[in-house]
Amino acid sequence: MEVSHMTDIIEDIKSVRVRNRRVHMANERTFLAWIRTSIGVMAFGFVVEKFALFVRQLSSFIGKSGLPETQMPPPLHGYSSIFGIVLVSLGALMGMLAFIRYKKVERQIDEDTYQSSLILDVLLTISVLTVGIFLVIYLIHSG
Repeated sequence: MEVSHMTDIIEDIKSVRVRNRRVHMANERTFLAWIRTSIGVMAFGFVVEKFALFVRQLSSFIGKSGLPETQMPPPLHGYSSIFGIVLVSLGALMGMLAFIRYKKVERQIDEDTYQSSLILDVLLTISVLTVGIFLVIYLIHSG
C-alpha cells in the first residue's frame, strides 16, 4: 500500500508540472531576461573599465610625443575604473539573484503559493538610477 501511495504522489507532482508547464516556461523566460540584463550591465562595466585604460595609454602616448604642456589632456582621477568594477560586480550580483528568484518561483508554482518579489526590480531601478547619476557627475567633471 505504501508503494501505491508514493506512486500516487509522484503522479500528482507530474500532473502539477504538466498543468503548469506554461507558467514554468514564463518563469524561465523571465529568468533569461534577467540574465541578459545582468550580462549587459557587466559588459557595460567592462567597456567603461577598458575605456579608462585606453585613455590612460593614450595620455601616456601623447605625453611622450613632446606636446606642449598646454595641449596635454587633464589628469585622470580613476573614477572610470572604480565605476567599471562596480558595474561588473552589480551585474554578477543581479545574475545570482535572478537564479535564486527563478528557483524560488519554480517551487512556489509547484506548490501553488506564488507571491511576487520586488528585490530584482528594485535593484535594477536603483542601479540604473545610480549609473545615470554617476555618468552625469562624471561628464560634468570631465567636461
